[in-house]
Amino acid sequence: MDQTKLKELGLRLFEINAFKFGDFKMKVGINSPVYFDLRVIVSYPDVMDTLTDLLTEFIKQIQVDTGVHLCGVPYTALPVATLISIKAKQPMLIRRKEAKTYGTKKLVEGKFNAGDKCLIIEDVVTSGSSILDTVNDLRSEGLVITDAIVVVDREQGGAQNTEEQGVRMHSLFTLSYLLNVLLEAGRIEEKTVQAVAKYIEGAQIKSDGSFMKNGTTVINELSRAGMTFEARADLAKCPVSKELLKLMASKKSTLCLAADLTKSEDILNLVEKVGPYICVLKTHVDIVEDFSDNFVKSLQSLAKKHNFMLMEDRKFADIGNTVALQYGSGLFKISSWADLVTVHSLPGQGVLKGLKSVLTDPSQQRGVFLLAEMSSQGNLATDPSNKTTYQRIEKIGQTEVDVGLCRRGRVFRVPILVAFPGLCC
Repeated sequence: MDQTKLKELGLRLFEINAFKFGDFKMKVGINSPVYFDLRVIVSYPDVMDTLTDLLTEFIKQIQVDTGVHLCGVPYTALPVATLISIKAKQPMLIRRKEAKTYGTKKLVEGKFNAGDKCLIIEDVVTSGSSILDTVNDLRSEGLVITDAIVVVDREQGGAQNTEEQGVRMHSLFTLSYLLNVLLEAGRIEEKTVQAVAKYIEGAQIKSDGSFMKNGTTVINELSRAGMTFEARADLAKCPVSKELLKLMASKKSTLCLAADLTKSEDILNLVEKVGPYICVLKTHVDIVEDFSDNFVKSLQSLAKKHNFMLMEDRKFADIGNTVALQYGSGLFKISSWADLVTVHSLPGQGVLKGLKSVLTDPSQQRGVFLLAEMSSQGNLATDPSNKTTYQRIEKIGQTEVDVGLCRRGRVFRVPILVAFPGLCC
C-alpha cells in the first residue's frame, strides 16, 4: 500500500468536507465531535478514482477471499462498490433496504446461487449495524458472508460487533489514522486529537444501540427521546415500524388521526383535507354504516396519495383461531388493507400467533400496536397488566408484526413506538 497516496487521500477528503469537526448529532442518537459524509465524493471524480485504486489494492494486500460477488451497503457505498466491481471485474449484487412491493418483489438484485460468497463494501462504520443488516438479508438468500471492506472505521465498536456475527471488518482508514495525518499536516491541533480520542474511548457502541461506559454496558443511555426518527428506524427490527419511523421523519409529523365517523363520504372528505399532515389514520370500520370495498379502495388511494398508514383500531382479544378469522375473513377483511391493527395483550401470545397465521405473503407488511392502557373509566388494564406488557416487549423486542404500545403517556425505557392520544413517538 502506497502510504503517501493514502495520506494524500485523507487530506483530500478533509478538503472536500467529507469529514469535519464540531458538534454533530449522530444516527445512533449521541453527539460527536467529528462527522463523516462520504456522499460528497461522487462530485469529485479524482477522489473516486483514487479511492477505488486504493481499495482494490487494499483488498489484494490483505488477501481477503473476495469470493464471487461484491455488495455495497445501501446507499452511500453503492458508487464505491460499483467502481471496485468494474476495476476488479467482479460481479456485483444490490441489496434493497426494503423488498419491492411490485414486479419480482426482490430484496437482492443480481445473479447468484445459494452458497456463493459475497464481500461487503461500506463507507463509514460506527456500530456496524448497517453492515449487519445487509449481511442478514444476504444470508437469508443463501449467500455466504465472512468479510467486509470499510473506507473509514470510527473505532467505536463496529469491528467487534461484526466479528461477533462472523464477519471480519477490514478498514482502509481508521479515525485515529486520519487524525494523525491531519495533525502532521498542521490542519488540526493536538487538543482536537485528544478530544476525539476521549470521545472514542467513552462511546463504544453496540449493534443494538447500547454503548460501553467505563466497561459497563449502558442500555438506556441512548433513549428514544434522544434519538432521531431516522436513527430509530435503522435500529428497528419490525419492517412496518421501520417504515413508520421513516414516514414520521419525512413528514415531520407524529400525528395519528382517529376518524370516528359513521359515513364513508364524511371520512373520505376529512382524510382528503388532513392527509398531508398525518402519519396514521385510525379507523373503526365496524361503525361505518355504508362500508364497502370501494370505501376501502378509496382509503388506500388516499393513503398512497398523502403518504400515511392505515390503522384499524379493532382491539383483537380472542383465541388465535378466532382472531385469524376476524383479521383475514368476514365482511371487513382487515388484513388485506390495514397496515396496522390494535390488539389487547391480556389474551397472551395466541392473539399474535393468530394474526401471523393470516400473513402468508412476505410482501404483505403488517404491524401491531399492543394495548397497554385504556382511558375509559373503570377499565381493568391496570398496573399489573401494564407491567406484563412492558416486560414482554423488553424481553422479545419487536417481532415481524410488533410495532408498538398504546397507552396514555410516554415510555422512555422501552425501545419501541408508543401511541397515545393523538401521537406516535
